[in-house]
Amino acid sequence: MITIFKNKTWQNILLVILAILTTISFTLNIYNLDMLIKSISFKSSSTSIESNLAMYGPFKVGTFVLLVLVIFIYLLYKRYYLKNKSDSFIFKILASLFSLFMMFGYSYSVLNSWDLIFGSIPLFILAIFIFIGYYTFFKVILHLIYDYLLHTKLEEKIGKNKILNYIFNEHPFKSTFIILLICWLPYIIAFYPGILSPDPSNQIKQFFNLDTQYREYVVMIDENVPITNHHPVLHTVILGGLTYIGKTLGSANFGIFMYSFIQIILLLSLLSYTILYMKKLNTPYLVRIISLIIYAFVPIYPLYAMSTLKDVIFAILVIFYLLKLFEAIKEADQNYYNIKNVLILILLMILIPLFRNNGIYLILMSFPFLLLIDKKNRKKILIALFIPLICYFSFTHVLLPFLKVTPGSIREALSIPFQQTARYVKEYSNEVTEEERKAIDKILTYDTLAERYKPEIADPVKNEYNKYATKEDLKAYFKVWFQDFFKHPNVYLEATLNNTYGYFYPDQKKWYVYFNYDKRLINTGEILYKYNSLKGLRNTLSGYANVFPYIPGIGSLVSIGFNTWICMALFAFIIKAKRYKYLIYFTPVISLILVCIASPVNTYFRYTLGYTMAIPILIALTLWVINDSKKEGKKER
Repeated sequence: MITIFKNKTWQNILLVILAILTTISFTLNIYNLDMLIKSISFKSSSTSIESNLAMYGPFKVGTFVLLVLVIFIYLLYKRYYLKNKSDSFIFKILASLFSLFMMFGYSYSVLNSWDLIFGSIPLFILAIFIFIGYYTFFKVILHLIYDYLLHTKLEEKIGKNKILNYIFNEHPFKSTFIILLICWLPYIIAFYPGILSPDPSNQIKQFFNLDTQYREYVVMIDENVPITNHHPVLHTVILGGLTYIGKTLGSANFGIFMYSFIQIILLLSLLSYTILYMKKLNTPYLVRIISLIIYAFVPIYPLYAMSTLKDVIFAILVIFYLLKLFEAIKEADQNYYNIKNVLILILLMILIPLFRNNGIYLILMSFPFLLLIDKKNRKKILIALFIPLICYFSFTHVLLPFLKVTPGSIREALSIPFQQTARYVKEYSNEVTEEERKAIDKILTYDTLAERYKPEIADPVKNEYNKYATKEDLKAYFKVWFQDFFKHPNVYLEATLNNTYGYFYPDQKKWYVYFNYDKRLINTGEILYKYNSLKGLRNTLSGYANVFPYIPGIGSLVSIGFNTWICMALFAFIIKAKRYKYLIYFTPVISLILVCIASPVNTYFRYTLGYTMAIPILIALTLWVINDSKKEGKKER
């Protein structure tokens, strides 16, 4: 766009305008603009235009700060456009998406709708200018980051610093393990025996044949078999079994800690392995040092190490699987599929679906792509895939029914349509016919549906799912769902955006970590679970965790939206480097993001552990791919 002007004066004028628009985009609250427009158009008589100008918008930031921002962004743009005559198409697409995520994310976070963009013609016009400001900034930043990575050299030596050399060269695995254990020790002590949130508490209750809400979700195969596959049976048995062993030995607390201890060792080992892996890739030492600091001091790592959720071990398995996919691509021509590597892949692909029910989709959306790039080893790849699939379907369709374990409810897969129906009923109940009402009522209890609708969590809606609904009832419901979509498609789209925007919007922070004491077990009178007396230490660590997301800059490390953006940017960098086969190791990340979109809760951190915890190693892998692309480019020349 800049190059259409030959005259440098006009180019500078356009750069200044773009800098101003970008500054406005980042400092001007769209909602405040809406208030300002209402004042100007005399829709709000309670406040004057002058008072709104004083209260809202960039005036609140300060003129001097705004001027500094405009100058800084102008200089940034000028530096970029002096070096670049054309923009990358993939970066244009990504910049557009980031801009839309910012605009829609803010609108939904404020109003639970897109009205701050489409609510009026003036707002829509303002949104266009704000989009231009965001778009220009993100496009330039993506180019600059890629250019920086392209000129970053892989490092084999760290210099004469003996300590850093010992940690990152001589003993990276052992050193990382010990350093992280020391840094995590306050959490391990404070939250002994482990952090039980509602889900694992109920899983333990299931194992002990105590009543839980999961019985209400499904028609039990056998009332005497309390365990359901709502949560993976394997995880329930491991967690409940260790608690039972501890209780038998005299302390349920000790049993719960046995589980926590195993999980801590697994997570420490995985993170230590990533630092070791970075050494193998000759990752720049700055990346390795920062990664170690993140693992040690960002609270998600020690707190989730102590959280007894199924998602933690699942994330460990996924990240290790991701690394094995990378190796399979990188070493495709080096006889990678030996017995050892094939057995590791098979084991990972067996365990991943056993620790999360949707893990099977992650495998199916990733591993088969290897068939496209490695024709020589297709038989071995097919065998490596076939065995886990046989194991999974034998476990879920033969063993569990034989043991009379009830499968999870189909409602868990229907959060998207249920939320869409609930929003439709809330906004257009006057258009629902009697026939439609009956069809919906057989599935979701129509009379209270509008009241139960919560834009960012589907549980209140799906908790009223009729477990006795037949296939014909579901068929009739989906017929109504389909008909109503054509009446008001915008409602369906808004319902889904409202329930998922936080996974793509960096400023949304909800359902982040666990540290509260859950009383579900102790209330049963059978299982004595309790924290120790170090309440002050727990409060200090919990306070640090609560404050961390709001620390400028580094707080973004625990932003789901920001981490999703990093993954998208790394994906785009691989495309830009034309190393398309390496996109395969990103397919597990893509599948996890898709699962988040289909999930019942917006911005739920534990759903994203498989890629948020993988960010440091993903950056290291992408750096290697970009550097490898330079070697390929030299060969071609």
